[in-house]
Amino acid sequence: MPATTTLTLPSGRVISRATADAAADWLTVLMSGDVGAEEQQQWTAWRQAHADHEAAWQHIEAVTGRMKALGPRPAYTALTAYGAGQPASAARRRATRLLLWGGLATGAGVLASRSASWQAQVADYRSATGEQRRLALDDGTQLLLNTGSALNLRFGATERRLVLLSGEIMVTTAHALGTAADPRPLVVETAQGSIRSLGTRFTVRQHAERTEVAVLESAVEIRCCDGAGSTRLLQAGEQTRFSRSTIDAPRAADAQAQAWTRGQLLADEQRLDDFLAELGRYRTGLLRVDPQVAGLRLSGVFPLGDTDRILSTLPSVLPVQVRTRSRYWVTVLPAEAGL
Repeated sequence: MPATTTLTLPSGRVISRATADAAADWLTVLMSGDVGAEEQQQWTAWRQAHADHEAAWQHIEAVTGRMKALGPRPAYTALTAYGAGQPASAARRRATRLLLWGGLATGAGVLASRSASWQAQVADYRSATGEQRRLALDDGTQLLLNTGSALNLRFGATERRLVLLSGEIMVTTAHALGTAADPRPLVVETAQGSIRSLGTRFTVRQHAERTEVAVLESAVEIRCCDGAGSTRLLQAGEQTRFSRSTIDAPRAADAQAQAWTRGQLLADEQRLDDFLAELGRYRTGLLRVDPQVAGLRLSGVFPLGDTDRILSTLPSVLPVQVRTRSRYWVTVLPAEAGL
């Protein structure tokens, strides 16, 4: 991030980076969940000490869209639910950077809360890169979050809504598990539309411009965001993709759509570049492929628990070599390429 000395808030007000840093520090304190009366008085005094201080804090409130209604402990919970398995301080610092610096250091003036990346960072539930996380909800629904997924829960009196912000999930309803079903409809919302469960087990993957759905049991009803009357019933064993306005014709669900739920990556005469793009979802860093070997095809079932091992097996099945500059920079090259 450039070492700018000032920032321009969306309101047009220019504040110093020192003020921005101080506001971030106060947010970290409030997110700690262990704030006494003295700290709250000091926080109030800091806000009242200078108009820039208050402007910086108002920006944080505008970004979160709900800070005014939250006390310190709920604010901490809302902003760190995504930080499971990480040092809390690192998670909080990332959140505050996104809150305070998102779109400002570059002069874009775009509230970070409007970006998909920000929403994913503060989601109710997240899975890290390479992690698969199981959740059991109060209504009996069971969720499996695939790598790099983010999800919000919006359960109300008349509807249960799961908002998938990024990644991929498998939903197994209480009805599918043979237990008492909740009478409220269960809906998964994505950027392109919604999937209503009809007592079922299904997977949903959020792509950049489309959503992919595969039904493993029973059925779901798909509805696009923008297409008037664009709905489709998807039955068990079927799979489809949809955009904001159109839904593709159903096709038979392929085994690849389900393999991840068993901790596997399945390739069936798959291009190497496509295979590595999928494998890259499960590991951090750069994973590149030389264009000379990108079109090679491979088949196999690979356990996702060790992506390094998957890479190490490639030279035994394809005329390639794997060059590892570091754990985070790997390139797949032709076997005869010079070292």
